[in-house]
Amino acid sequence: MLELLGLDAGTAAVYELVLADRTWGEAELASRLALPAAAVRASLAKLTELRLLYRSPLDDELRPGDPAVGLRELFGHHKRELERRQEAVARCEAEMAAAIGTYSDLYAGQTRRVARQFLGVESVQDRLRELSAGTGSECLTFNPGGAQSRASLEASRDLDRDTLGRGVRMRTVYLDSVRNDAVTREYAEWLTGLGGEVRTVPTLPVRMLLFDRKTVIVPADPDNTRKGAVELSEPGVVAGLAGLFDRVWESATPLGTGPDRDDQGLTGQERELLKLLGRGLTDEAAGRQLGLSLRTVRRMMAELMKRLGAGSRFEAGLRAAQREWI
Repeated sequence: MLELLGLDAGTAAVYELVLADRTWGEAELASRLALPAAAVRASLAKLTELRLLYRSPLDDELRPGDPAVGLRELFGHHKRELERRQEAVARCEAEMAAAIGTYSDLYAGQTRRVARQFLGVESVQDRLRELSAGTGSECLTFNPGGAQSRASLEASRDLDRDTLGRGVRMRTVYLDSVRNDAVTREYAEWLTGLGGEVRTVPTLPVRMLLFDRKTVIVPADPDNTRKGAVELSEPGVVAGLAGLFDRVWESATPLGTGPDRDDQGLTGQERELLKLLGRGLTDEAAGRQLGLSLRTVRRMMAELMKRLGAGSRFEAGLRAAQREWI
Protein backbone atom coordinates (compact mmCIF):
# COMPACT_ATOMS: atom_id res chain seq x y z
CA MET A 1 0.00 0.00 0.00
CA LEU A 2 2.81 2.43 0.89
CA GLU A 3 4.41 1.91 -2.53
CA LEU A 4 1.85 4.46 -3.77
CA LEU A 5 3.54 7.07 -1.56
CA GLY A 6 7.05 6.32 -2.79
CA LEU A 7 8.12 3.59 -0.33
CA ASP A 8 9.44 0.34 -1.75
CA ALA A 9 8.38 -2.95 -0.17
CA GLY A 10 11.53 -3.29 1.96
CA THR A 11 11.27 0.23 3.37
CA ALA A 12 7.58 -0.26 4.10
CA ALA A 13 8.40 -3.48 5.99
CA VAL A 14 11.06 -1.66 8.04
CA TYR A 15 8.58 1.09 8.89
CA GLU A 16 5.96 -1.40 10.06
CA LEU A 17 8.44 -3.13 12.38
CA VAL A 18 9.65 0.18 13.80
CA LEU A 19 6.03 1.09 14.55
CA ALA A 20 5.51 -2.29 16.21
CA ASP A 21 8.60 -1.98 18.44
CA ARG A 22 10.54 1.27 18.45
CA THR A 23 13.36 -0.22 20.52
CA TRP A 24 14.70 -2.42 17.72
CA GLY A 25 17.92 -1.24 16.10
CA GLU A 26 19.43 -1.98 12.72
CA ALA A 27 20.65 -5.44 13.71
CA GLU A 28 17.27 -6.61 15.04
CA LEU A 29 15.44 -5.21 12.03
CA ALA A 30 17.85 -6.83 9.58
CA SER A 31 17.52 -10.17 11.37
CA ARG A 32 13.73 -10.04 11.49
CA LEU A 33 13.40 -9.12 7.82
CA ALA A 34 16.31 -11.22 6.54
CA LEU A 35 17.74 -8.12 4.87
CA PRO A 36 21.35 -6.87 4.66
CA ALA A 37 22.21 -4.28 7.30
CA ALA A 38 23.03 -1.80 4.52
CA ALA A 39 19.54 -2.17 3.08
CA VAL A 40 17.95 -1.56 6.49
CA ARG A 41 20.20 1.46 7.04
CA ALA A 42 19.13 2.90 3.66
CA SER A 43 15.47 2.32 4.51
CA LEU A 44 15.84 4.10 7.84
CA ALA A 45 17.49 7.03 6.09
CA LYS A 46 14.64 7.16 3.57
CA LEU A 47 12.02 7.11 6.35
CA THR A 48 13.85 9.91 8.13
CA GLU A 49 14.01 11.95 4.93
CA LEU A 50 10.25 11.50 4.54
CA ARG A 51 9.78 12.61 8.18
CA LEU A 52 8.14 9.34 9.16
CA LEU A 53 11.01 8.81 11.63
CA TYR A 54 12.85 11.42 13.68
CA ARG A 55 15.94 11.35 15.88
CA SER A 56 15.10 11.75 19.56
CA PRO A 57 16.93 14.69 21.23
CA LEU A 58 17.07 12.67 24.45
CA ASP A 59 18.96 9.56 23.37
CA ASP A 60 19.71 10.29 19.68
CA GLU A 61 17.74 7.17 18.68
CA LEU A 62 15.35 7.00 15.74
CA ARG A 63 11.70 7.10 16.76
CA PRO A 64 8.52 6.95 14.65
CA GLY A 65 6.23 9.94 14.62
CA ASP A 66 2.46 9.64 14.62
CA PRO A 67 1.73 7.76 11.33
CA ALA A 68 -1.61 9.56 10.97
CA VAL A 69 0.32 12.84 10.74
CA GLY A 70 3.34 11.62 8.78
CA LEU A 71 1.44 9.65 6.15
CA ARG A 72 -1.06 12.46 5.59
CA GLU A 73 1.80 14.91 5.05
CA LEU A 74 3.43 12.49 2.61
CA PHE A 75 0.16 12.01 0.74
CA GLY A 76 -0.31 15.78 0.61
CA HIS A 77 3.12 16.17 -0.98
CA HIS A 78 2.28 13.62 -3.70
CA LYS A 79 -1.09 15.23 -4.29
CA ARG A 80 0.48 18.68 -4.71
CA GLU A 81 3.07 17.25 -7.10
CA LEU A 82 0.36 15.67 -9.24
CA GLU A 83 -1.59 18.94 -9.26
CA ARG A 84 1.56 20.82 -10.36
CA ARG A 85 1.98 18.39 -13.25
CA GLN A 86 -1.64 18.86 -14.29
CA GLU A 87 -1.24 22.64 -14.13
CA ALA A 88 1.89 22.41 -16.31
CA VAL A 89 -0.04 20.42 -18.93
CA ALA A 90 -2.87 22.99 -18.84
CA ARG A 91 -0.38 25.86 -19.28
CA CYS A 92 1.26 24.07 -22.18
CA GLU A 93 -2.10 23.57 -23.89
CA ALA A 94 -3.02 27.23 -23.38
CA GLU A 95 0.32 28.41 -24.80
CA MET A 96 -0.04 26.09 -27.79
CA ALA A 97 -3.55 27.41 -28.48
CA ALA A 98 -2.27 30.99 -28.32
CA ALA A 99 0.61 30.17 -30.67
CA ILE A 100 -1.72 28.47 -33.14
CA GLY A 101 -3.96 31.55 -33.11
CA THR A 102 -1.02 33.91 -33.69
CA TYR A 103 0.56 31.90 -36.49
CA SER A 104 -2.79 31.14 -38.12
CA ASP A 105 -3.48 34.89 -38.31
CA LEU A 106 -0.08 35.46 -39.90
CA TYR A 107 -0.66 32.59 -42.30
CA ALA A 108 -4.11 33.91 -43.27
CA GLY A 109 -2.62 37.33 -43.82
CA GLN A 110 -0.50 36.19 -46.77
CA THR A 111 -1.69 37.37 -50.15
CA ARG A 112 -1.54 33.88 -51.65
CA ARG A 113 -4.62 31.76 -51.09
CA VAL A 114 -3.72 28.24 -49.98
CA ALA A 115 -7.16 26.80 -49.19
CA ARG A 116 -10.58 26.35 -50.77
CA GLN A 117 -13.69 25.90 -48.65
CA PHE A 118 -16.72 23.84 -49.61
CA LEU A 119 -19.99 24.49 -47.84
CA GLY A 120 -22.69 21.88 -47.45
CA VAL A 121 -22.59 18.11 -47.64
CA GLU A 122 -23.41 17.93 -51.35
CA SER A 123 -20.63 20.27 -52.43
CA VAL A 124 -18.12 18.32 -50.33
CA GLN A 125 -19.25 14.99 -51.78
CA ASP A 126 -19.09 16.37 -55.33
CA ARG A 127 -15.50 17.54 -54.78
CA LEU A 128 -14.53 14.18 -53.24
CA ARG A 129 -15.90 12.34 -56.28
CA GLU A 130 -13.98 14.68 -58.57
CA LEU A 131 -10.72 14.18 -56.67
CA SER A 132 -11.20 10.41 -56.47
CA ALA A 133 -11.79 10.19 -60.21
CA GLY A 134 -8.54 12.07 -60.83
CA THR A 135 -6.43 10.09 -58.36
CA GLY A 136 -3.72 8.09 -60.08
CA SER A 137 -1.69 6.34 -57.41
CA GLU A 138 -2.74 6.71 -53.78
CA CYS A 139 -5.65 7.67 -51.51
CA LEU A 140 -5.02 7.97 -47.76
CA THR A 141 -7.79 8.38 -45.19
CA PHE A 142 -8.14 9.12 -41.47
CA ASN A 143 -11.65 8.09 -40.43
CA PRO A 144 -12.32 9.00 -36.78
CA GLY A 145 -15.70 9.00 -35.04
CA GLY A 146 -16.01 5.29 -34.29
CA ALA A 147 -18.69 3.15 -35.91
CA GLN A 148 -19.92 4.36 -39.30
CA SER A 149 -23.57 4.29 -40.37
CA ARG A 150 -24.64 1.64 -42.88
CA ALA A 151 -26.07 4.32 -45.20
CA SER A 152 -22.79 6.25 -45.24
CA LEU A 153 -20.74 3.15 -45.94
CA GLU A 154 -23.06 1.89 -48.67
CA ALA A 155 -22.85 5.29 -50.38
CA SER A 156 -19.06 4.87 -50.58
CA ARG A 157 -19.02 1.40 -52.15
CA ASP A 158 -19.20 2.38 -55.83
CA LEU A 159 -16.59 5.12 -55.47
CA ASP A 160 -14.19 2.88 -53.54
CA ARG A 161 -14.70 0.00 -55.99
CA ASP A 162 -13.95 2.23 -58.98
CA THR A 163 -10.89 3.74 -57.30
CA LEU A 164 -9.37 0.37 -56.42
CA GLY A 165 -10.27 -0.95 -59.87
CA ARG A 166 -7.96 1.66 -61.43
CA GLY A 167 -5.04 0.30 -59.39
CA VAL A 168 -5.04 3.12 -56.86
CA ARG A 169 -3.63 2.13 -53.48
CA MET A 170 -6.16 2.87 -50.73
CA ARG A 171 -5.11 2.97 -47.09
CA THR A 172 -7.65 3.78 -44.38
CA VAL A 173 -7.18 4.22 -40.61
CA TYR A 174 -10.18 3.76 -38.32
CA LEU A 175 -10.45 3.88 -34.54
CA ASP A 176 -9.90 0.64 -32.60
CA SER A 177 -13.52 0.87 -31.46
CA VAL A 178 -14.83 -0.12 -34.93
CA ARG A 179 -13.59 -3.63 -34.26
CA ASN A 180 -16.67 -4.04 -32.07
CA ASP A 181 -19.10 -2.73 -34.70
CA ALA A 182 -20.32 -5.39 -37.12
CA VAL A 183 -21.42 -2.96 -39.87
CA THR A 184 -18.14 -1.02 -40.04
CA ARG A 185 -16.05 -4.17 -39.69
CA GLU A 186 -17.99 -5.85 -42.52
CA TYR A 187 -17.34 -2.88 -44.80
CA ALA A 188 -13.66 -2.77 -43.90
CA GLU A 189 -13.34 -6.48 -44.67
CA TRP A 190 -15.09 -5.94 -48.01
CA LEU A 191 -12.64 -3.12 -48.78
CA THR A 192 -9.59 -5.27 -47.95
CA GLY A 193 -11.04 -8.03 -50.13
CA LEU A 194 -10.82 -5.65 -53.10
CA GLY A 195 -7.21 -4.78 -52.29
CA GLY A 196 -7.67 -1.88 -49.88
CA GLU A 197 -5.66 -1.72 -46.66
CA VAL A 198 -7.29 -1.02 -43.29
CA ARG A 199 -5.68 -0.46 -39.89
CA THR A 200 -6.88 0.90 -36.55
CA VAL A 201 -5.50 3.10 -33.76
CA PRO A 202 -6.89 4.24 -30.38
CA THR A 203 -7.37 7.90 -31.42
CA LEU A 204 -7.06 10.04 -34.53
CA PRO A 205 -6.26 13.77 -34.71
CA VAL A 206 -8.70 14.74 -37.47
CA ARG A 207 -10.81 13.41 -40.35
CA MET A 208 -8.66 13.62 -43.49
CA LEU A 209 -8.50 12.44 -47.11
CA LEU A 210 -5.24 12.80 -49.02
CA PHE A 211 -5.10 12.28 -52.80
CA ASP A 212 -1.79 11.43 -54.52
CA ARG A 213 0.04 13.37 -51.77
CA LYS A 214 -0.97 16.55 -53.59
CA THR A 215 -4.38 17.50 -52.21
CA VAL A 216 -5.87 17.16 -48.73
CA ILE A 217 -9.49 17.50 -47.61
CA VAL A 218 -10.14 18.21 -43.91
CA PRO A 219 -13.24 19.46 -42.04
CA ALA A 220 -13.66 23.22 -41.75
CA ASP A 221 -14.65 22.53 -38.14
CA PRO A 222 -13.78 19.06 -36.73
CA ASP A 223 -16.56 19.41 -34.15
CA ASN A 224 -19.22 20.31 -36.71
CA THR A 225 -18.99 18.61 -40.11
CA ARG A 226 -22.05 20.58 -41.31
CA LYS A 227 -19.74 23.58 -41.74
CA GLY A 228 -18.21 21.88 -44.76
CA ALA A 229 -14.63 21.06 -45.66
CA VAL A 230 -11.37 22.76 -46.60
CA GLU A 231 -9.13 21.72 -49.47
CA LEU A 232 -5.38 22.25 -49.04
CA SER A 233 -2.80 21.92 -51.80
CA GLU A 234 0.18 23.94 -50.56
CA PRO A 235 3.15 21.50 -50.84
CA GLY A 236 4.50 22.22 -47.36
CA VAL A 237 1.12 21.68 -45.71
CA VAL A 238 0.38 18.55 -47.71
CA ALA A 239 3.83 17.09 -47.00
CA GLY A 240 3.35 17.64 -43.27
CA LEU A 241 -0.07 15.96 -43.23
CA ALA A 242 1.22 13.10 -45.39
CA GLY A 243 4.07 12.61 -42.92
CA LEU A 244 1.53 12.55 -40.09
CA PHE A 245 -0.41 9.85 -41.91
CA ASP A 246 2.72 7.76 -42.43
CA ARG A 247 3.64 7.92 -38.74
CA VAL A 248 0.14 6.95 -37.62
CA TRP A 249 -0.03 4.16 -40.22
CA GLU A 250 3.25 2.64 -39.02
CA SER A 251 1.95 2.38 -35.44
CA ALA A 252 -1.55 1.21 -36.42
CA THR A 253 -2.76 -2.38 -36.14
CA PRO A 254 -3.99 -4.26 -39.26
CA LEU A 255 -7.69 -5.01 -39.01
CA GLY A 256 -7.24 -8.76 -39.31
CA THR A 257 -5.14 -8.96 -36.13
CA GLY A 258 -5.97 -8.27 -32.51
CA PRO A 259 -4.74 -5.11 -30.77
CA ASP A 260 -1.28 -5.60 -29.26
CA ARG A 261 -0.56 -5.17 -25.56
CA ASP A 262 2.60 -3.43 -24.50
CA ASP A 263 5.14 -4.69 -21.95
CA GLN A 264 2.85 -3.46 -19.15
CA GLY A 265 -0.16 -5.37 -20.44
CA LEU A 266 -2.03 -2.31 -21.80
CA THR A 267 -3.70 -1.96 -25.17
CA GLY A 268 -3.21 1.33 -26.97
CA GLN A 269 -6.87 2.13 -26.37
CA GLU A 270 -6.52 1.59 -22.60
CA ARG A 271 -3.42 3.79 -22.42
CA GLU A 272 -5.12 6.56 -24.39
CA LEU A 273 -8.16 6.41 -22.10
CA LEU A 274 -5.94 6.93 -19.06
CA LYS A 275 -4.18 9.85 -20.76
CA LEU A 276 -7.44 11.54 -21.75
CA LEU A 277 -8.96 11.20 -18.29
CA GLY A 278 -5.67 12.33 -16.74
CA ARG A 279 -5.91 15.52 -18.81
CA GLY A 280 -9.24 16.24 -17.15
CA LEU A 281 -11.62 15.09 -19.88
CA THR A 282 -14.96 13.70 -18.78
CA ASP A 283 -15.88 10.08 -19.52
CA GLU A 284 -18.20 11.32 -22.25
CA ALA A 285 -15.56 13.53 -23.91
CA ALA A 286 -12.94 10.76 -23.75
CA GLY A 287 -15.46 8.37 -25.28
CA ARG A 288 -16.02 10.72 -28.23
CA GLN A 289 -12.30 10.81 -28.99
CA LEU A 290 -12.01 7.05 -28.74
CA GLY A 291 -15.26 6.35 -30.56
CA LEU A 292 -16.64 4.52 -27.50
CA SER A 293 -19.95 4.71 -25.70
CA LEU A 294 -20.14 6.17 -22.20
CA ARG A 295 -20.99 2.73 -20.87
CA THR A 296 -17.91 1.18 -22.49
CA VAL A 297 -15.62 3.92 -21.15
CA ARG A 298 -16.89 3.36 -17.61
CA ARG A 299 -16.52 -0.42 -17.94
CA MET A 300 -12.94 -0.05 -19.20
CA MET A 301 -12.08 2.36 -16.39
CA ALA A 302 -13.54 0.00 -13.78
CA GLU A 303 -11.35 -2.82 -15.15
CA LEU A 304 -8.25 -0.59 -15.14
CA MET A 305 -8.94 0.49 -11.53
CA LYS A 306 -9.21 -3.17 -10.56
CA ARG A 307 -5.87 -3.96 -12.23
CA LEU A 308 -4.29 -0.98 -10.47
CA GLY A 309 -5.76 -1.99 -7.11
CA ALA A 310 -7.27 1.49 -6.79
CA GLY A 311 -10.40 2.36 -4.86
CA SER A 312 -10.98 5.75 -6.54
CA ARG A 313 -10.26 7.60 -9.78
CA PHE A 314 -7.73 9.82 -7.98
CA GLU A 315 -5.87 6.81 -6.57
CA ALA A 316 -5.96 5.18 -10.01
CA GLY A 317 -4.30 8.29 -11.46
CA LEU A 318 -1.54 8.17 -8.85
CA ARG A 319 -0.92 4.47 -9.38
CA ALA A 320 -0.99 4.80 -13.18
CA ALA A 321 1.57 7.64 -13.01
CA GLN A 322 3.76 5.66 -10.63
CA ARG A 323 3.75 2.65 -12.96
CA GLU A 324 4.42 4.99 -15.92
CA TRP A 325 1.16 4.00 -17.59
CA ILE A 326 0.62 7.69 -18.37
